[in-house]
Amino acid sequence: MSHDHGIPDDRRRLTIAFGLTATILVAQAVGAWLTGSLALLVDTAHMLTDTAGLAMALFAAHLVRRPATARRTWGLRRAEVLAALAQAAVLLVVGVYVLIEAVRRFAHPPEIPSTELVIFGVIGLLANIASLAVLAGRRSASFNLRAAFLEVLNDALGSVGVIVAALVIATTGWQQADAVAGLLIGILIVPRAAKLLRETGSVLLESTPPGLDLDAVRTHLEGIDHVRGVHDLHASLIATGLPVISAHVVVDDSCFTDGHTARILDQLQECVAEHFEVSVAHSTFQIEPVGHRGHEHADHA
Repeated sequence: MSHDHGIPDDRRRLTIAFGLTATILVAQAVGAWLTGSLALLVDTAHMLTDTAGLAMALFAAHLVRRPATARRTWGLRRAEVLAALAQAAVLLVVGVYVLIEAVRRFAHPPEIPSTELVIFGVIGLLANIASLAVLAGRRSASFNLRAAFLEVLNDALGSVGVIVAALVIATTGWQQADAVAGLLIGILIVPRAAKLLRETGSVLLESTPPGLDLDAVRTHLEGIDHVRGVHDLHASLIATGLPVISAHVVVDDSCFTDGHTARILDQLQECVAEHFEVSVAHSTFQIEPVGHRGHEHADHA
């Protein structure tokens, strides 16, 4: 029996954002080559990672729609987590490179043509604003969309930095403004990328979903009539919006003869689905008599 886990379909938004980003990538690459600007080069690198990231996000959005099989019982729902993890890793590398290159250019600033820099900065900013408008309404729908939105947002900030650097160079002649803009962009990128990397890594390590207190869950489950104890309690996040939980629940022996087990199972599932900040609709409970634990393997918690 299959279950509908409410897979979000954001392929149209991602396709539009990808098209806009890929188009502007070419223009900014030409601009970075013509001007020699670090800020514009960084912005172009952002745009390249954005384009690759959006391509991965779009591919992952197609993969997660595939149905579950006997081999992949959750389908390819984790594809969005893997795509977000890859985007975050690339973004983190770019951010670190920017910081190193910006410091180097403080000592040896190249001559930057400010007029061309403004033109290409404005082109990039307009494209980023359009992509952000497309993605903004659904940016919290999945790790995939969040990573895509974060990449485009960082690139928009990069475009602002390019424009500001160009204006400073044009009005003051201070060439280090380009390196300052690159440094600020890097400072904005690194912590956001690291945070997303940590969160997606946590999903792959099957950590307890944020906002779900397993001690509180255990206490609540053990408060149900006829429940004597709960062990082997585990919770994880398969993908965005798909938390799962499982547990062994010890009940009175009489429940197996008086028909209470079915009602207890209903109460257990209602408990985790309705009583906590994180609603867990997919739960698995093994109901056991008091003496059953002695027959389990020693490594059960």
